[in-house]
Amino acid sequence: MMRADLKLIHDWVPQGARVLDLGCGEGTLLAALARDKQVTGYGLEIDPDGITACLAKGVNVIEQNLDEGLANFEDDACDLVVMTQALQALRRPDLMLDEMLRVAGECIITFPNFAYWRHRAYLGFKGYMPVSRSLPHAWYDTPNIHLSTFNDFERLCRDKGLSIVDRAVGIGDHEGHWTSRWWPNLFGEIAIFRVARREA
Repeated sequence: MMRADLKLIHDWVPQGARVLDLGCGEGTLLAALARDKQVTGYGLEIDPDGITACLAKGVNVIEQNLDEGLANFEDDACDLVVMTQALQALRRPDLMLDEMLRVAGECIITFPNFAYWRHRAYLGFKGYMPVSRSLPHAWYDTPNIHLSTFNDFERLCRDKGLSIVDRAVGIGDHEGHWTSRWWPNLFGEIAIFRVARREA
């Protein structure tokens, strides 16, 4: 069964697109897109278990550290670049956003929203860094080094002159209800953005 953010991305990806999936994990999304929408492309993954799972699913996968960039891909090599739940673990998320939109005219990004009300309450009432489904690690062993919010990401896109084509909200294993769509920064657990270059 696919996570809620992956289901939504699956709906957003056009038929027959060339897709690059960064931090593709076990290749679940790419395998489903190839089966359902005749999508072609590659996944990039650093975890050996994820790579093995991709190969077992027939997903084209390249072992690559995302912090090293995407220099092995030409400009506009793909129609779409996807990154789910990995942006916050990169050393320079802003530079990766540039790279994603160099390789494709559009990208889809998901990340945990640190301003989610449960995280705020946990920090406010308990005085500890929050641990939750979307942030499952303790502060000392977390791979997440750049936690952000809906507002932070939207400001980054504005500063870079990028277009936010669409935005959605995930809560647990389903898409958010009306409160999270009206106030995503407070009630959205997972941020899901579709971003494009603003052509000159």
